[in-house]
Amino acid sequence: MKVTVNKIDDANVAVGGEIDNGVIERNVDRLAKEAGKQMKVDGFRKGKVPPHVVKKLHGDKLQQDAESEALKALVDAGIAQAGVNAADIIGEPIFKKYDKQDGKIDVELEISLRPNVDVEGYEKAVPSFEKPEASDEEVEKKLEEVAQQQGSLQKIKRKRMVREGDTAVIDFEGFIDGEAFEGGKAEKFALKIGSGQFIPGFEDQIIGMKYDEEKEIKVTFPENYGSKELAGKEATFKVKLHEIQEQVPAELNDELAQKLLNDEKATLDDLKARLKEQVVNEKLSKLYNEELKPKLVEALVEQFDFALPNNIVEQEIDAKINAKAREMSEEELQSYKDNPEKVEALREEVREDAKNSVKATFIVDALAKAKDVTVDDQEVSQAIYYEALMSGQDPQAVIKYYQENNLLPAVKMGMIEDKLFGKLLGLDEK
Repeated sequence: MKVTVNKIDDANVAVGGEIDNGVIERNVDRLAKEAGKQMKVDGFRKGKVPPHVVKKLHGDKLQQDAESEALKALVDAGIAQAGVNAADIIGEPIFKKYDKQDGKIDVELEISLRPNVDVEGYEKAVPSFEKPEASDEEVEKKLEEVAQQQGSLQKIKRKRMVREGDTAVIDFEGFIDGEAFEGGKAEKFALKIGSGQFIPGFEDQIIGMKYDEEKEIKVTFPENYGSKELAGKEATFKVKLHEIQEQVPAELNDELAQKLLNDEKATLDDLKARLKEQVVNEKLSKLYNEELKPKLVEALVEQFDFALPNNIVEQEIDAKINAKAREMSEEELQSYKDNPEKVEALREEVREDAKNSVKATFIVDALAKAKDVTVDDQEVSQAIYYEALMSGQDPQAVIKYYQENNLLPAVKMGMIEDKLFGKLLGLDEK
């Protein structure tokens, strides 16, 4: 077996060679002989199936396995010849050539290595900033929001029309072509106007109704409505308004503070202090996500220069292309399927961004190790659980989805990045 090795750069090695057909044939003979010892075929005793019978039954599979073994031997020889540590190899090789000829197979491939990133002097990339502050007006506004959230619905005493934000207590029944449909009827239903709980257009037509008023409301079910029987159809709802309720804010006092802070000794001033801290944290989070993090990533990518593993860059290009494809129309997608040159042009268009993303990932990894920043699997699960809970989803179902779609490593990497950047920026100290 002839093998040639060429070091492209510190992160990529080209391996070439020829696989003689004789090597593959010998592999086929050996594999057939080994398989015959395990197989059971009618007319032969178990474990006594002749190689020629095995070849006749499983010739294609034997050929594939034989070629795979020969190719692995070539790659292993190339790795040894290049003096590469197998532990440094990252991802799968990129095949440049696999040409079957008479008597041999010509092979060219690239092996990529994990880069050795020296992050000395990273401090120069860390942007300076001033900690945000919370004004008295902002704290008061937050306090009013809390009072509104903790308030209660009360029937309005004065007679007025329904307006945005009210809760209307109504009877309704829906009809399509004069016929009532299943699930389209309710009595004394409390509907918050502006919540978007009902079909588009329904709540808007409740606005302006008065006590005990009866009205017909006409709407069209969306084309993508859950029930196929109703999707896209026009409906008429007979509606009667019984009551108008409005949210009355809770009283701002020590009792409210004690309830919210779960502390029987808390005062309203304690609650204001907590809300002031919340306003500052919200501003800090916004500043981090919109300004500090992008600046830090850009500065780190600009400061450090090292060879990138080509296969990982190509994977990132694939990911970016797939993301773009998900936003394309069918017509646009078809134009790419019919034009390989257009696809290649798009790949080149996103290549620089892909390289910067890969570069940033390796820098973050190196810095996290240098600063001893880690995130364990339990932290990842807890974060996903909390986010799911806050968004009203089933936490266990969300975690299962992340596991089945191999999304946990990306979530973990994102958490490590935020934990690291928080440490570099000194956010814990702010």
